[in-house]
Amino acid sequence: MALAELYTQYNRVWIPDSEEVWQSAEITKDYKAGDRFLHVQLEDGTELHYPVDPSALPPLRNPDILVGENDLTALSYLHEPAVLHNLKVRFVESRLIYTYSGIILVAINPYKQLPIYGDAIIHAYSGQNMGDMDPHIFAVAEEAYKQMARNSKNQSIIVSGESGAGKTVSARYTMRYFATVSKSSSNAHVEDKVLASNPITEAVGNAKTTRNDNSSRFGKYTEISFDPSYRIIGANMRTYLLEKSRVVFQSENERNYHIFYQLCASAMQPEFKHLKLGSAEEFNYTRMGGSTTIEGVDDRANMIETQKTFALLGLKEDFQMDVFKTLAAILHLGNLEITAVGDERSSVNLEDNHLNVFCELLELNSDKMAQWLCHRKIITTSETVIKPMTKPQALNARDALAKKIYSHLFDFIVERINQALQFSGKQHTFIGVLDIYGFETFDVNSFEQFCINYANEKLQQQFNLHVFKLEQEEYMKEDIPWTLIDFYDNQPVIDLIEAKMGILELLDEECLLPHGTDENWLQKLYNNFVNKNTLFEKPRMSNTSFIIQHFADKVEYKCEGFLEKNRDTVYEVLMEILKESKFHLCASFFQDNPAPISPFSSTISIKSARPVLKSPNKQLRMTVGSKFRSSLSLLMETLNATTPHYVRCIKPNDEKQPFEFDSKRVAQQLRACGVLETIRISAQSYPSSRYSILMAQQELSFNDKKQICKIVLQRLIQDPNQYQFGRTKIFFRAGQVAYLEKLRSDKLRHACIVIQKSVRGWLQRRRFLRMKQAAVTIQQYCRGQRAVRQAITAQALKQTWAAIIIQKYCRGYLVRKLCQLIQVAAVTIQAYTRGFLARKKYRKMLEEHKAVILQKYARAWLARRRFQNIRRFVLNIQLSYRVQRLQKKIEEQSKENHGLLERLTNLASTHMNDLDTIQKLESELEKLAAQKRTYEEKGKKYKEDSEQKILKLESQIKELREQKETLEVKLQEKTEEMKEKMDDLTKQLFDDVRKEESQRMILEKNFQSQKQDYEKEIESLKGEIKVLREEKTQLQQQMQQEIAIQDDLKIEVGQLTKQVQKIPELQKEIELLQTQKLDVEKQAQSQKREMREKMSEVTKQLLESYDFEDVRSRLSTEDLEHLNEDGELWFAYEGLKKATRVLESHFQSQKENYEKEIEGLNLKVEHLSQDINHLQKLFREENDINDGIRLEVSRLTSENLVIPDLKQQVSELENQKLDLENRLQEQTAKLKEMSNRLHHEPEGDRTLRRTNEIQNEMDVKEKGRLNVITQEMEGLSNGLKQDEIQAEVKSKMKQETTRLTVENMDLEEELDMKDRIIKKLEDQIKTLTKTIEKGNEVSVSALSKEYIGMMEYKREDEERIVQNLILDLKPRGVVVNMIPGLPAHILFMCVRYADYLNDADMLKSFINVTIDGIKQAVKENSEDFEMLSFWLSNTYYFLNCLKQYSGEEEFMKYNTPRQNKNCLKHFDLSEYRQVLSDLAIRIYHQFILVMENNIQHMIVPGMLEYESLQGISGLKPTGFRKRSSSIDDTDTYTMTSILQQLSYFYSTMCQNGLDSELLKQAVKQLFFLIGAITLNSLLLRKDMCSCRKGMQIRCNISYLEEWLKDKNLQSSNAKETLEPLSQAAWLLQVKKITDDDAKEICEHCTSLSTVQIVKILNSYTPIDDFEKRVTPSFVRKVQAMLNNREDGPQLMLDTKYHFQVTFPFTPSPHDLEMIQVPSSFKLGFLTRV
Repeated sequence: MALAELYTQYNRVWIPDSEEVWQSAEITKDYKAGDRFLHVQLEDGTELHYPVDPSALPPLRNPDILVGENDLTALSYLHEPAVLHNLKVRFVESRLIYTYSGIILVAINPYKQLPIYGDAIIHAYSGQNMGDMDPHIFAVAEEAYKQMARNSKNQSIIVSGESGAGKTVSARYTMRYFATVSKSSSNAHVEDKVLASNPITEAVGNAKTTRNDNSSRFGKYTEISFDPSYRIIGANMRTYLLEKSRVVFQSENERNYHIFYQLCASAMQPEFKHLKLGSAEEFNYTRMGGSTTIEGVDDRANMIETQKTFALLGLKEDFQMDVFKTLAAILHLGNLEITAVGDERSSVNLEDNHLNVFCELLELNSDKMAQWLCHRKIITTSETVIKPMTKPQALNARDALAKKIYSHLFDFIVERINQALQFSGKQHTFIGVLDIYGFETFDVNSFEQFCINYANEKLQQQFNLHVFKLEQEEYMKEDIPWTLIDFYDNQPVIDLIEAKMGILELLDEECLLPHGTDENWLQKLYNNFVNKNTLFEKPRMSNTSFIIQHFADKVEYKCEGFLEKNRDTVYEVLMEILKESKFHLCASFFQDNPAPISPFSSTISIKSARPVLKSPNKQLRMTVGSKFRSSLSLLMETLNATTPHYVRCIKPNDEKQPFEFDSKRVAQQLRACGVLETIRISAQSYPSSRYSILMAQQELSFNDKKQICKIVLQRLIQDPNQYQFGRTKIFFRAGQVAYLEKLRSDKLRHACIVIQKSVRGWLQRRRFLRMKQAAVTIQQYCRGQRAVRQAITAQALKQTWAAIIIQKYCRGYLVRKLCQLIQVAAVTIQAYTRGFLARKKYRKMLEEHKAVILQKYARAWLARRRFQNIRRFVLNIQLSYRVQRLQKKIEEQSKENHGLLERLTNLASTHMNDLDTIQKLESELEKLAAQKRTYEEKGKKYKEDSEQKILKLESQIKELREQKETLEVKLQEKTEEMKEKMDDLTKQLFDDVRKEESQRMILEKNFQSQKQDYEKEIESLKGEIKVLREEKTQLQQQMQQEIAIQDDLKIEVGQLTKQVQKIPELQKEIELLQTQKLDVEKQAQSQKREMREKMSEVTKQLLESYDFEDVRSRLSTEDLEHLNEDGELWFAYEGLKKATRVLESHFQSQKENYEKEIEGLNLKVEHLSQDINHLQKLFREENDINDGIRLEVSRLTSENLVIPDLKQQVSELENQKLDLENRLQEQTAKLKEMSNRLHHEPEGDRTLRRTNEIQNEMDVKEKGRLNVITQEMEGLSNGLKQDEIQAEVKSKMKQETTRLTVENMDLEEELDMKDRIIKKLEDQIKTLTKTIEKGNEVSVSALSKEYIGMMEYKREDEERIVQNLILDLKPRGVVVNMIPGLPAHILFMCVRYADYLNDADMLKSFINVTIDGIKQAVKENSEDFEMLSFWLSNTYYFLNCLKQYSGEEEFMKYNTPRQNKNCLKHFDLSEYRQVLSDLAIRIYHQFILVMENNIQHMIVPGMLEYESLQGISGLKPTGFRKRSSSIDDTDTYTMTSILQQLSYFYSTMCQNGLDSELLKQAVKQLFFLIGAITLNSLLLRKDMCSCRKGMQIRCNISYLEEWLKDKNLQSSNAKETLEPLSQAAWLLQVKKITDDDAKEICEHCTSLSTVQIVKILNSYTPIDDFEKRVTPSFVRKVQAMLNNREDGPQLMLDTKYHFQVTFPFTPSPHDLEMIQVPSSFKLGFLTRV
């Protein structure tokens, strides 16, 4: 269709505007071909007849659905106003600073910190395709990194823009992205060094300008090198065109380079004091702009940061100090004063402080420097002339020298940074980041702007060619015929600048001439290019400027200073002086052959756009212009050899106001940076788009989709040139997408009208029917009323009304009276009824109480009677059993008596030995008493000696005092004599004063020296007196200590004598034990007699109770014959049959009692074992004490029995002895109580005997140990003279051991007795069971083996266990039909075996090998989810087994009695429990990581992109980025894929027996990841922020909630982790217009932060014309309501966050005795114990 047909009513166009550049207007009348005016209405309501040219109609405005797109090429109309409006909507309303424009990323400086650059954002963009996420600098960096990795081709990112547009920050973020996603494999932290280079280069190369506080005053190209694994290994930096003039001159409100102000701010620091600096206001080079500070910037802190980055790069302090010395020298050079001497001369004062400091810092000759700053040397062929300079010339020479030094210093710093970033080996690929100045035009443009714009022309040419190439490749890929599109080529401008006889060559030529001037060069330009080249113009009103038509705009350059800046010369004499500097850094700057700064200069050849004649003159090649052209050519070669990516930074306003959009400034920059040129090229191609709503029903019947599209487009678009079919896409020309949008909206509008028509008709019909029904009803009532009025008169109405009133009052009276009667009756009835019920209840309670009392007494009498009968019967039965027991006991008693006699003889012998030892101890006591006397005599002698010494010292002190007094008297006499002599001399020699004075001085000196000597002697005497006093005090203290020790020894001797007196009491106790034994024997004999008599009575009663004749009559002859054949005594059988029935019932009850009693005995045996353990500990403590005694005795003997030490040791031993006695008494009391209990206990079974035998063995061992201890103590007592305390301990120990042996013997006797009784009962039971079996003909099977829950293994089998049970075990073949944690239970059974053997080394070795094996299995299968799940489960079960069977009460209370028997006996494994807990946490985190890696790539496609509700999401046009080369044809994942993966995780965890609590924690972590990744992607994808997408997300969340419900995991709190995502989906769907809506959003979205809510509201994108955008005022309203919230500024959720894992204690329900090892485990070498 024709373009004019789109200019219809209600369509909108763009009208040029002087303030806003473009203004929107709506067409009020259809435009017809040939009309001269277009009738429009502006947005403010103004009607306008806009004159138009039919060949150039105003640009059409895009539909609202396309406004705010991520990619400008997705717009239907691609022109300047559409681009400007789209950027404004995104920047101002949506607060989005990044927008794609084809292959360009447009970045608008927000002048505000935004939370979109954190590590979470980096990870969100990592691995994503470029068109899938919102535009971002990280997306461009990811695209470059991905293309480098996929194609192994070098990449480059070109960042350009005006000063203050944000180039440096954008470049910094790209480098940070590479450093984050490609960490270096080495430990050198290369990526940190690469990032550290930025603060240094910014300090020495950035400065404050009127446009930017941190403006880069140089171009920088950083190559980041990668290895074959695409990790950073190094970097290299190249710089371009440093603005050297800023060192010596700054405009108003500008600053010099940051480093100068940082240095001045640190001037007072100790390390910088030798630089002799002050504040920045004191130096000419830093105060020239009048602004020495930047708001919000701390120069001192930045200086510290600069020093840190120097250190991080390995640049040491000496290097840093050299740099700072050079910078300080430049500042002092700027303050050097040059005074004019006449009109043609100037001079420098040699006393100038700044001159001396400058020369001192750079180690120069100050005289030469002062001379040659004011003179110049002119060398001719015949002579050398020294010519003085005027003051302006000298100042220029000084400034040129400063610029030269700074330029060399800057290059040197860059060179050292490159050296620090060098890498060994060969780089595989690199990514270059170019941070270069954009196109510049100022009021006054000079040589710098000329070079900058020349560089931008070259970059623009490269950019145009690259865009054209990409478009051509896209068309060729789709097999679309390509016709060359005309686009602007700026080669003529480049030729004008760099070609032969171009501007640069003419400039270099003029610089060669000795008397070349700017005016002569400008005249040559006029002659060569005016009226000959259309791109070059001469200003009308100026003869000192020229104009060049650049690709962006016309620029007027002022020629003043071009030659000087291009030459950049410093006088040779000054350079020679600097060469002679002793400061090595300064001298190296001015060498003839400096080392190459960049390594690229020798490896890449340079070719210009056109061949340029090279002059043989060296000076030509060294001009600034020629060097810049060479480096620029090298840069273009590098860029052409890489795949470029473009970032264009835009400055939205000049006032640096956040989110303020100045349309004029932005449009100017868009033209300058080439964005509109890209749009123009793309506008002549075919941006892709698809529509299906415009198809008819018949067209949808075709199977070939391509054929359907062709038919539809032929019907809709008449001109076939407006679209083109490719292989996979349909391409449309500009305007056609908008036309299709118009048709689509028209069709939707028509459909809406049809729907509205039907709905409105139905509503009107319903309303009509309601009105009709209402009218009929009204008519009915009206007619009825009329009929009533006609039939009834007024009198009849009055009578009727009066009757009604009378009836009302009458009926009311009657009803009230009846109600009162009923109320009285009801109350009376209630009273009588309640009384009757209360009385009845009382009588019933009384009867029941009496009945209960009767029942109580009756039942008690019956119970007592039943109990007495049972007791009599039981006693009779027990007597029958005890008869046999007593018979055997009598037989064995004689044997025991012999044993007791032998033991008594032994005790008597031991008693005699004890008496001998006591006699020995008494002799030793006498010896100690004798020693004590000797010590006392020695003490008295020592005391007398010390007193004599003290008397001698006091006499000496008296003598010294007398000597002192005599010396003082002598001194006074001598002084008086000297005074007399002096008087005589003065009288006699008054004339010769000088000689007398000299002699007097000599005498005074001698007198002073003598006086000093006397004073020294006095001081020495005082010191000796002090020493003597101290010795006296020490002697007194020693005497007091000796006296105290003697008192203590007396007390101890008294105690020992008291203890010796206790020995007779012990003898009495032994005699009592013997008498008790005799009494016990007598009682046993009497019991035997009684038992025999009772047994005889019982047998008589049994014989009398049987009728033998009755038995014979019951048996048939066949039975008797059968019995006779078998040889049975049938009479005995029938006689016992009745007894067996009686005994059988009692046997059953007695068996139950025995079982209960056995359990009680088991518990008591366990208590006994614990008591024995306590005894063992006590014996060990005694061993330790004995060892301590030995050590102390040896020390005492070595120190000659020092009395104070002996006293302390004796007191300590006494305390320990008392503690041991108390403990032993407690233990013996416990053992006696246990033995008494065992005397009264009924018979047990053989297990009790076994346990007691084990205890007896332990007691025998302990007795042996005690014997050894006593022998050792006897040896010590014989060897040492003062061991009376040890002898006492030994005797006590002997007594305790004898008691223990006696008690153990009693226990053994009781156990033997019980064992014999049990044997007898068993024999009787066997006989009875045989008879019962024969009578009932039932066979009883033998009991099976009993297991005790251990696995026996050998020490050498540990490796096999680990190999077969841990390393080689595969979960899939094991988990079927297996109890959870079977390997863990088997391992614990092995641990129990090592604990049972009490082998610490074996236990430690096995647990360590097991833990190492689990670690190895986890490490080898670190990505295998099933293995990790399996060993997480088994590690958890192993840990729980160690807790469950640890013997600790908090864990044992969950066990069964059978499980409590299996607790560990000897070792505490709490330390290993901690190690296993740490290992389980490690496995859990690896397990979670594997799950996250497996599901992470499914989350965004399944949760966001997949349409769970088909037909809801609308399809919008896509831009160039959707056909980027980075997009892969990956598998599509749906919500079903996520649910299947979750089900797989769940089933695997359940199969491996993972604990339910751990499973819930893992599911919660997974759901948090799903919610966080989905929400993060939603926040970074504007195209997903729509109402319909919110419905899709809500539907997907419901699927996840349903999955939780199916798996019964609602209690896992996993649903709560999806709350932020659920609230985000609700926010997309809710209405967002009124204040109530804003309040509801604030109240509902409690899980979302303020930043996230605002981001979603700003990113909300309508899918069609029927939805509305969120207004900025509504967003601000919501933001104001949310200001009170205290949440962080983070936009993204941290997907790396892990909830804290807890391992709950869950006891195993499986008994260890019942566990069997499957044959598949290959553990045949293990045996169950």
